[in-house]
Formats: sequence, C-alpha cells, structure tokens
Amino acid sequence: MALIKQASVEQVRDVADIVEIVGGRTQLRRVGSRWVGRCPFHDERTPSFSVNAERKLYHCFGCGVGGDLIKFIQETESLDFVEAVEWLAERCRVPLEYEEASPEAEGRRARRDRLFDVLDSAARFFERQLWEGQAGERSRAYLDERGLAPDALRTFRLGYSPGGNVVARKAAERGYSRDELAAAGLINRRGNDYFGERLIFPLSDTRGRVVGFGARELPWIDYDINAKYVNSPEGELFRKSSLVYGLDHARSTIIKEDRAIIVEGYTDVIALHQSGFGVSVASMGTALTEKQLTELRRFTRRIVLCFDSDLAGQEATLRGMELAVGHGFDVKVVALAPGKDPADAPDEFLAGLEHAESYLVYRVRLELDRAPSRQEGFEQVREILANAPDSPDRLDAMKLAADRLDLPRETQATLARSAGRPGPATGARVVETADRLERDLLAGCIAHPELVETLGEIPAEAFRDGSNRAIRDHLVAGSAAEGSVVTVLAELDARAARDAIDERTTQQLLLRLEERMLRRELDQAVQSEAPEIAGGLRASLGRVQDAIRELG
Repeated sequence: MALIKQASVEQVRDVADIVEIVGGRTQLRRVGSRWVGRCPFHDERTPSFSVNAERKLYHCFGCGVGGDLIKFIQETESLDFVEAVEWLAERCRVPLEYEEASPEAEGRRARRDRLFDVLDSAARFFERQLWEGQAGERSRAYLDERGLAPDALRTFRLGYSPGGNVVARKAAERGYSRDELAAAGLINRRGNDYFGERLIFPLSDTRGRVVGFGARELPWIDYDINAKYVNSPEGELFRKSSLVYGLDHARSTIIKEDRAIIVEGYTDVIALHQSGFGVSVASMGTALTEKQLTELRRFTRRIVLCFDSDLAGQEATLRGMELAVGHGFDVKVVALAPGKDPADAPDEFLAGLEHAESYLVYRVRLELDRAPSRQEGFEQVREILANAPDSPDRLDAMKLAADRLDLPRETQATLARSAGRPGPATGARVVETADRLERDLLAGCIAHPELVETLGEIPAEAFRDGSNRAIRDHLVAGSAAEGSVVTVLAELDARAARDAIDERTTQQLLLRLEERMLRRELDQAVQSEAPEIAGGLRASLGRVQDAIRELG
C-alpha cells in the first residue's frame, strides 16, 4: 500500500473534528476545556473517557486506551494507518498526496479503486432501471405490495437488473476490461451479466462502499437457477462471511442505543428501518460468523437475534448465539411465529423485543423442547447451567427448567450448582508501574509547553523509566509523535487535566527531578571518594532545595 505524504496526514489531522467523530461512538459532554463520556472500548457506568479537542487526543482512565484521532479510527474501524487516514480524508473531503511506491503497490491500489468505481456505477444503473425504466414498473408494484416505501428503498439503493449483457456492454464502453468486470462479480464465464431479471440489493462495507450485490427472484419470472437469492461470487472485494447487511446505515443508531437487532433477510432490514427500528441488520445467511461478530463488536456488545422459529432457524439462532456469547456479547432472542417475518406486524415485533428471552432461557427452553425424554432434558440443562455464571438470567433459566420438568426441591438444588463465576477482565494500563514523579512532570510540561525549555536543561539520564525518557526527548526535540509515543502523550495529557497540574506544580516537579538526580550523583561521588566533585554537587543541591522551598 502506498505511503501518504506527511503534509497530507497533517492536513487531515488539522481539518478533522475529534469531538464530532468520537461523539459518533459515545455521547460526550463538555467539562471545562475537555470532553468526557463513557469509554467506547469497554463497558462502564461512570464516564472515565476524556477527549482533548485542541490537541485531538483521547484517553480512558478505566481501561488505559488512548491516542490521537488517527489511532481512534484505526481501533474503531479495524483499519491500518493508511486506511484510517484515507477514511478521515474521505469524510473531511481532503485530497491526499502519496509518496512514490512500487509499480506493483500502485497497481493494486488503482485496481481496487477501479473495482469500487465499477460496482458503484453498476449500483446506480440498477437503481435507474428500477425507478426510471419501464422494465422496473412491475417490480415497483411488487415492492409496494410488500409494504416497502420508496424512501426506504432509495435509502438502501434497491435496483433492478434487466439481465442479458447490458451491464457488461455499458461497463465495457466506459473502459472497464472483462477481467475487471469478472473480479467485481458483474459478469459470468460467458461474459453475460451475472444477475438475471432480479431485484438488486447493493451490499456495502461499513464505509458505505458497494462491494457486491444480492439479487432476489421475482415471482412472475422462470429462472434457470432455482434460488430465491443469488449473491455476488466471492472475489477481491466481496467476502460474504465478513459483511453485515445494513450496518453502514445502522451503525450510528446502534451506537446511540447500544444494541443491534439481527434478522435474516434484506427486506426485513429495510422494513424494520422503515418502521423505526434503525438498529436492524442482517447476517447475510442463516448463522452469524466470527467476522460478522467482530464487525458488530466495534459498535455494541448487546444483540437481539430474531430468526425464524422453524428447525433451520432454531439451529441458526443456536449457533449464532453460542458464538456471540463466546465473544462476550449480551445476547437476547426473539422467537418469531412460523411464517412470520419481523416486519409483518411492527407492533407485535416491538412487543416481542420487550419480552425477548436471554440466551440461557432460550437455550434451556430449546433443549427441553427437543429432548427425547425428561431425564435427558434434565441432564442436558444441568450441564448448560453448570457452565453459566451466577446471574438473574441463570435464575430464570433454572426456574423454567424446574417448572417444565416438575422437579422436586431436592433435585432443583442440583441445578443451582455452578461451575463458578468467571473472574473480571482486567484492562492493562499504558504503564502501570511508571515513576509518578516523572509521569506528573511530563504531564505538566504537555499542559504548559512554555516549561519544555526548562525540561530540556535536565538530561535524559535523569529519567529512570525508558518510556519516560522517550517522551522527554520527543517534547524537547518537538518531533512528530508516532506509534506508542502517541498513546503515552494522550494518557499524560488526560492526567494533567484530571489532576489539575498547574504551571507552579510543574515547576516544583522539575526541581524535584533535578533534586533526585543531584542526590544520586552526590551518593556516587561520595562512594568514589571525590570530595571536590561532592562539594560542588552539595552546593547545587542546596540551591535546588532553596528554590523548592520558595515555590512552597
């Protein structure tokens, strides 16, 4: 991947608003010169996340994460440095300039850009066919019968494919090669359009870039391929197992409500958004995958699974929720009536959400329903509950099992035995054992840059901690912050604000660090039996101690 010129990186940093961007992930409120809120990287009740709008740094005192705006995008969007800068540049409309790269790297980047371009062009073509072309008239009537409003359909960029080789021909006229069209999944092996006469659902990544399509059959057309849905083939951009349909539209609402509703179908998502359930997404298949859960975890750890209640739907729900629970999600389940889609009756769906079952209750109910005997059901449920931590959900699941199996009190006691509650996760802080004097001093110099010149008069060897020496050197040299230095700077900046380290306190800390250094040098001089050197150090130490008393 080509390197972005440093001037472009700095321009992006200058233009981007960290409060606006971080505020899209967690609600922030202004406290003095800073912004605070709940950390988007871990669950917390008391806000410990701090943002410096001027320096564009963030730090959490709860879990220790921190850095600058670019690092925030890297962590929340799962991007590397270059991709994060490109993400910000696209959002802020800043043109980027790149360093010279190898022809191979430039070729790969140019190819990806062309694939994105041709896919977006195809999406616009399909949209025009649905809304402007005569061929799409019957499809529009069909969608209207399904209760899907034009505004919602346009938001999700629904389209219609006329089939034949129209897309292939028009793309070729615009200069796209057959190889590029095949890589984008727009043509088949014979060179014809990949999708026949079908409804088209553009499939986008979280940045809203079209990476492929889903195509639904229409009831009045006979198809050679008997499949309700046909997706783009796996390729350079399209990876079905990584995509969550509708996440590009739902992500901001998911962040605000801190939950996601996961359904099976594209039209379910559109209809639910239309009915006010803006946190709805689809799993691109009958079961969630690890990659899809990784995408969702960037925005919430609370999900509601809403799949069909038939056998396939039950198995999909079971696989999905077990995987989600294993990834640390709080999972609830809405069981739909047979033949009912989530959007068939929004009021009923809302009632179902309000009475959604927890993972444990749903799992226990499912095992009891399909157990061939009462004894086998009891043994299966006991094993499930034994591995579950103590919680209100576990108590509800135990009560359900006791009622369904009509267990006597002494038998119920065996269900109450737990394998133990898992220990709490601990977040590693940036440097847990760092020298407090050195840390506070550096934090004060960041808050009061006019004292950096004085810091430069103290040699780096005065700092015992290597990372502190690196920060001291960075501040004195005035160089651009990179890598771990950015994280530490963010932590120190937040520390200075939290502890109200003022200029006078920083001056005292500078003197105390110098005092500590002189004491160490004096001890070495005495041990080395160098009285002349020791005498000079005692005089210097006395002057520093007098200055400390004056600042008092």
